[in-house]
Amino acid sequence: MVIGAAVLLFIASFLDIYSVDGFTGDAPSAWEYLDTGMGVYLGGVIGAALIIVNRILPQPRKVAGLDLGVVGTAFTILVTWISFWALVDVPDGVEAGAGLILGFIAALVLAAAAVATPLVGALQAALVPAPRPAAPQPYGAQPPGGYGYPGAGAPQPGQPQPYGGQPQPGQPYGGQPQPGPSQPQPQAPQPAGDFSPFWFAVPVARPLFSEDGSQSPIAELAPGTWYLAVEQRGANLVAQTQDGRRGVLQDTSGIQRG
Repeated sequence: MVIGAAVLLFIASFLDIYSVDGFTGDAPSAWEYLDTGMGVYLGGVIGAALIIVNRILPQPRKVAGLDLGVVGTAFTILVTWISFWALVDVPDGVEAGAGLILGFIAALVLAAAAVATPLVGALQAALVPAPRPAAPQPYGAQPPGGYGYPGAGAPQPGQPQPYGGQPQPGQPYGGQPQPGPSQPQPQAPQPAGDFSPFWFAVPVARPLFSEDGSQSPIAELAPGTWYLAVEQRGANLVAQTQDGRRGVLQDTSGIQRG
């Protein structure tokens, strides 16, 4: 809706903003007046561009402490306000032209879509489909090294294997050793309070919140990347990103364990 309204607003800027009965010459468009063309019509297009860019980026961006989406929404509301009064206060002797009427309609739709987007779930769909999580490696395959892969730095045979490493021959997928002659059989399952770090990937982009309990996202987990779960807090996980930041993942549904 935002993109369509912005295109319609841009087209309206080239149409006549005023019309006079009996006048056969070329009527002025919005670009005949710099304040109208640049300030109103192009201002609405810029506001739509800020909203679209903010939706495409994996994380909301801020400029001078202001969210791009909020700034774009403010642009669209201001353009609608100015267009309304320009339509109401038409100079004497002329009538509102197609450019002025169509421009107001486009600005109104643009502002309505920008305001309704965070309130209506159907309008919050991602503009760019999220990449699918990387398929798990087959048994015995060695994934690329580096942070973000459970198999990075796999130990040599005979060395202890960290949690999440590639299984050695004779071990099931997941790297958990089978009891042997030198290993006693477990008598009971581990208590619920025990937790071992593990690698995981999210099916869709999900926010990572601060550990202090605030609802301000500090990062966003992207599909197709492995992250390290370092602690469990009830139904939530404390995850660590590639750059070492830690936060709370509140939505753990559908995650893929490494």
